[in-house]
Amino acid sequence: MAKDYVGRSKPKKRAAKPSRAVSNNKRFPLPLALAVIAAIVGFAALLFNIKGTAPTPAPELSEIVKPKPATPTKPKTTLPEPPKERTYVKELEEKKVEVEIAEQPSKPSKPYQMQCASFRSRDKAEESKALIAFAGLESQIRRTEGENGAWYRVVLGPYPTKRDAERARHILQRAKINGCQIWHWNF
Repeated sequence: MAKDYVGRSKPKKRAAKPSRAVSNNKRFPLPLALAVIAAIVGFAALLFNIKGTAPTPAPELSEIVKPKPATPTKPKTTLPEPPKERTYVKELEEKKVEVEIAEQPSKPSKPYQMQCASFRSRDKAEESKALIAFAGLESQIRRTEGENGAWYRVVLGPYPTKRDAERARHILQRAKINGCQIWHWNF
């Protein structure tokens, strides 16, 4: 059952119940104060009595045992003196190093392509192609038949090197087009 609180007036505040009577006749704890003062005086007396009764420090070991002067003795084995100039330094100066550098092929076996999108409808692929064109690159739409039907891929390339493909991908990333993949060109 719903209650109507609109016509109801505010409840009146109840008078606070008188709590236990608090006596203002608190007495100063004289025995506790005397015990604290006695403890402070006793501690001061203890500190005064132990002042100057510390034991003298033990003499250092060097003062007890005096070292005897060392007498020069000949070593049992003599080490050969190292040569003035190391021999390997001269060997390294005279050494010639020959390195064979293989020539880089001018063109890789397969060029690279970059796929930026894949859609079921050609209209969405055309929109993606237009966005790429606004970034300043030319793309193509390729239709691919898969197990699930036709797909429309938005592809850029071919690029002769992967570095060229990466350069184009960075241009697209600056235009907020992300997710492009670089692969070898599939004919």
